[in-house]
Amino acid sequence: MRPFVLQVLPRVAAAIALAVLLARAETGSRPPKLFLVGGSTMATFPDTRPVVGWGQILPQHFKDPGRVDNRAKSGRSTKSFIDQGLWDQVLADLRAGDFLMMCWGTNDSANDPARRTEPRKDFQGNLERMVRECRAKGATPIIATSVARRVWTEQGDFVEPPSEYVVVSREVAARERVPLMELRGLTVELERSLGVEGSRALHLYLEPGQYETYPNGSKDDTHYNRHGATRVSELAVQEIRRLKLPLVDWLK
Repeated sequence: MRPFVLQVLPRVAAAIALAVLLARAETGSRPPKLFLVGGSTMATFPDTRPVVGWGQILPQHFKDPGRVDNRAKSGRSTKSFIDQGLWDQVLADLRAGDFLMMCWGTNDSANDPARRTEPRKDFQGNLERMVRECRAKGATPIIATSVARRVWTEQGDFVEPPSEYVVVSREVAARERVPLMELRGLTVELERSLGVEGSRALHLYLEPGQYETYPNGSKDDTHYNRHGATRVSELAVQEIRRLKLPLVDWLK
């Protein structure tokens, strides 16, 4: 074989190998995504139902709504989300450069052994696990405190029931240096600012027969209707901007 050919062959092989690598990278590439994990106040529901999660509305604030992947599930706690394999599914899809926004605490306090966690035991451990495993994939974790329920006294005072889950969420975020979206404080302010009657407009208050799925009506002070979910999604965007997260560049 001629010397010239011997010199060229390694270069050609290297070029081919580089082209293959680039093709593989291009085929498997996608823009970074924002994954959402949490319970029903964050989840996405069918359009035929009047209940709406704030995570369902959040994509509308993004230039490319497809970059928001809402994996929140109604009724789930950190425990049941992990036990049912939902966390493993999220983890399998997380890639370097992605973001993970988690909002837990509401269902972790349920009197259900399949969901119940103790704030400073398994709840704290589950949050720390999600942060750790998210970072191991090269993604960025974000913790949002759970939203407030609508609770008013007969005297017309808004009550924010103490939540150790909110306290632990704040502590984990501070200790692990994770951005903290203070949705609890902001939703308390929102509920209080609207007053006893006005705050009902955020939630699932339905007349009997108004919806087939709620034949007896509803007086639900936890879950949101579309208006309420929209208002809370706006608060989430406000927090993204306050924290100066890279997600700001993805917003409209």
